[in-house]
Amino acid sequence: MFSSGQLIFAAFFVIVFTVIMIYAYRKDIKLHRRYYKGSLGILAVFILFIITIVIIKKFIVS
Repeated sequence: MFSSGQLIFAAFFVIVFTVIMIYAYRKDIKLHRRYYKGSLGILAVFILFIITIVIIKKFIVS
């Protein structure tokens, strides 16, 4: 399906991309704490909202 060169490139790409993303996140961690302080609560409310919609749909469709 994939040649060995393509698999090597994909593995190399994933490793390098992950390292760069970790480096970028570490570099900006102070800004993230400052500007995205309440985002975890908003994410929890959003997930709860989606779960509620799914539960309501299950009761109405059944």
